[in-house]
Amino acid sequence: MNVKDKILLYAITDRTWLNGSSLAQAAEAALKGGATMLQLRDKGADTESLIKTARELKPICEKYGAPLIINDNIDAVIASNADGVHLGQNDFPIEEARKILGTDKIIGATARTPEQAIAAEKAGADYLGSGAVFGTSTKLDAVKMSRETLQSITAAVNIPVAAIGGITAENILKLRNTGIAGAAAVSGIFAQPDIEKAASNLAALAKEIIK
Repeated sequence: MNVKDKILLYAITDRTWLNGSSLAQAAEAALKGGATMLQLRDKGADTESLIKTARELKPICEKYGAPLIINDNIDAVIASNADGVHLGQNDFPIEEARKILGTDKIIGATARTPEQAIAAEKAGADYLGSGAVFGTSTKLDAVKMSRETLQSITAAVNIPVAAIGGITAENILKLRNTGIAGAAAVSGIFAQPDIEKAASNLAALAKEIIK
């Protein structure tokens, strides 16, 4: 699987914004709208709950040809046959994850500096998530990343980089010429009144800036 082709619009789940919908319904709306990859991120869930949710999401992702990534839980990836895992700087080591998951699974990593980006690529990461490019309301400890830092990260590695952090239809065009391969969004998709429409708008704009 060519991750670069799948990272254009990376939808990351957040139960905060569901407003009565199920996670599966919200995810399908995002994918139908144009999200090209989905990350199951649910920091409050235990492994058993993550596995159950991932098994619900997997066929939906397959329907739209979108990889299913689970945040920071390799056991859930294996048990649900998800397509990969995303690891933060303080999560499980990338090298060990690769040994466990093999070459068929996608491993994403968070990188906030060029040095972290280079180290993650060397360790075996398939893509990077970098930000917070516009600040964020979904991660209280996130520090805003400058455009220059984002550009230096994308220039430092050969693997695709998805920008993340407060990305919406109103600001995504500001990421033009930063070298990113895609944009990741949480509230920019799932906090919108029409998830499908929000994803569609973001996907169209992402295509404009990523050639």
